[in-house]
Amino acid sequence: MSTLEKLQSLIIFIAILFGLLLGQIAIISKGAGYIIMPFLFLMLFAIFINIPLKDFKKSLSNFRFTTFSLIINFIWTPILAYILGYMFLSNNSQLWIGFIMLLVTPCTDWYLMFTDMAKGNVPLGFSTLPLNLILQIVLLPVYLLLFTGVNGGFDINMLFESIIYIIILPFLLAQIGRYILSKEKFIKKSLDKKILGFFKSIQIIFLSLAIFAMFASQGNFLTHNLGVILLLLTPFLIFFIVNFLLVRVIAKFSKMKHDEYVSLSLTTLARNSPISLAIAVVAFPNNPLISLALVIAPLIELPILTIVSQLLLLLNKGKNENR
Repeated sequence: MSTLEKLQSLIIFIAILFGLLLGQIAIISKGAGYIIMPFLFLMLFAIFINIPLKDFKKSLSNFRFTTFSLIINFIWTPILAYILGYMFLSNNSQLWIGFIMLLVTPCTDWYLMFTDMAKGNVPLGFSTLPLNLILQIVLLPVYLLLFTGVNGGFDINMLFESIIYIIILPFLLAQIGRYILSKEKFIKKSLDKKILGFFKSIQIIFLSLAIFAMFASQGNFLTHNLGVILLLLTPFLIFFIVNFLLVRVIAKFSKMKHDEYVSLSLTTLARNSPISLAIAVVAFPNNPLISLALVIAPLIELPILTIVSQLLLLLNKGKNENR
C-alpha cells in the first residue's frame, strides 16, 4: 500500500475542512463550483484506465450481484427513505423531499473511488452503473409523486449532459488510452508498473480536490444553516447503518467473495448528491431547503463512506488473519 493510500482518510478529511474554511471567501466560493466536474472527470479517468474492458464485460455476467444491487437500491431503499423521512422530517416537507431525492438515486461516480480504496471489485461495481442511471432517471419522478405528492418533472437533457461528461467520456477516453499504450512496445513493458501505477496513486488526489471544490462552493451557505445538518444527521446515519448491516447479512448467507461484498456495500450506500442537486435546482427553484438538504448530504456521506471503506479493509484483514 502506497503512502497516499495509507493517508487517504486524512486527505479526504483535510479536503472537507479546507473546503468549508475557504468557502467563506466569496471569490473562492464562486469559482469552486466550476471545478467540481473536471476533478470528478479526472478521478474516474484514473480509475477506468486501470481496468481492462474485458473485466467490465465479465462483470456484467454476475446476475446475483446485479439482482441484489437493484433490489436494495430501487425497492428496499426507497421504502426505507420514506419511513425515515416520515419519522424524522414530516414537519418539514422540503427537507423530506430532498432527503428522498438523495436516497433513491444511487451514486454514479465517487462510489467507484471508495470501492477501489476498500479493495473491492471495481468492474463489478461499474457493471450496475448503466442500470442505476436509467432506473433513477425513470423512477425519481415516480418516487416523488408516490411518497411526497410532488410532480418531479425536470430537465432530462441537463441530466444526460452531466452523465456524458463525468461518466461516459472518461470511460471511453481511458479505454482508448489503454489501447494506444498497449500498442507501443516500449511503453507496454512498463504499462502496469509505471503509467497505470501513477494513475492509481493519483486517484485519491483528484477525489479530494473534487470534495474540496464541492464544500468550498457551498461553505458559506452551510455554515449559516448548521441546524439543518442536525435534522438530517439521524435519518442519514440510520440509513447507512441499516443498509451496511443488510448487505453484510446478504453477503454472508449468499457466500459472496469479499471483493464482491465490498462492491455491493458501496454501490448500495453511496448516493448521487451532485446529480440530485442539479435536478433539484431545476425542478424546485423556489424551494431552497430541498437543495440545501442535498448540499449538506456530502458533509455527512463522505466521512461515513471513508469510515466504511476503512472498516471493510479491516474486516478483510481480520478474515485473512483468521485463516
